[in-house]
Amino acid sequence: MTEEQKIIWTKIQNFELDDIDSDFTFTDRLARENSWTIEYAVRVILEYKKFIFLICNADHPVTPSDQIDQVWHLHLIYTQSYWTDLCKNTIQRDIHHGPTKGGGKEKANYNNLYEETKRLYQRTFENEPPNDIWPSSKIRFGELRFTRVNRHRNWIIPKFRLKQ
Repeated sequence: MTEEQKIIWTKIQNFELDDIDSDFTFTDRLARENSWTIEYAVRVILEYKKFIFLICNADHPVTPSDQIDQVWHLHLIYTQSYWTDLCKNTIQRDIHHGPTKGGGKEKANYNNLYEETKRLYQRTFENEPPNDIWPSSKIRFGELRFTRVNRHRNWIIPKFRLKQ
């Protein structure tokens, strides 16, 4: 990393998503909404910070894992934290989140960008991204039928799948 990159990375690492005066923090909400442990949510937040750093330094578009995308989506609704504290005051640039336009061409494009993002991660941080947060493209883009469900009113029972 260059000295400038080291400074930005340190700023991003030190960026705090949790409001210490809150009884229900960002991390608490992230864990609850995704049925994650607090420990896993903390790990995904660190990977989100690494992803933000990659955005700041990549010469191509980057694509997050679904777990990191969940942090990003939640962070976007904390508008003061996202737009002012992170974008304006920490990294001095706006980072917009754009959805896919759909279709086979877009799927192939995002698949390629995701693989390139993981290669950039490896080069930048000099280790492989953790598989439980950055899964294979097949998993990342193969499980896209999500539905928001109120688990207090509904049971969620996994589908039984026969091995082929």
